[in-house]
Amino acid sequence: MIPLTYETHQKWMSRALELAQTAAEEGEVPVGAVIIDGDGNLLAEAENRKERDKDPTAHAEILALREAGKALQDWHLNQCTLYVTLEPCPMCAGAIVQARLGMLVYGADDSKTGAVRTVANIPDSACSNHRLTVIAGILESACRQQLQSWFKQKRQNFADR
Repeated sequence: MIPLTYETHQKWMSRALELAQTAAEEGEVPVGAVIIDGDGNLLAEAENRKERDKDPTAHAEILALREAGKALQDWHLNQCTLYVTLEPCPMCAGAIVQARLGMLVYGADDSKTGAVRTVANIPDSACSNHRLTVIAGILESACRQQLQSWFKQKRQNFADR
């Protein structure tokens, strides 16, 4: 496994932000996710697709985990790193633990449903059978701004009706 630098984290979080922008343009909450393997190669990427797919589980993280498992032909993602623009929710945090992910890197904390550090801590809870490295705050300002702008626009569109 190659060592990951701050520059590497910024590179992949930037890609996750691009994917989140794609989600926003499609009417989805702007969250993007990227998974790299232990050698730093792109394995999977996804953006939120709940509305488009009519699927409550179609969060960026879940879709990326599925794609990475298929790419590796293995559900064990021990050597992989997931980059996501927003702190994972309880469902996604549970899937991350179940996938045995090696590292999670996220941008902005989620004060309402963050289940990695902010509201709950699923990866470190007694019910978790896997521990992983977590790095928060990579490109945090850009990730937070993207989400705030999207929600502000959504509220404005609703008020204009």
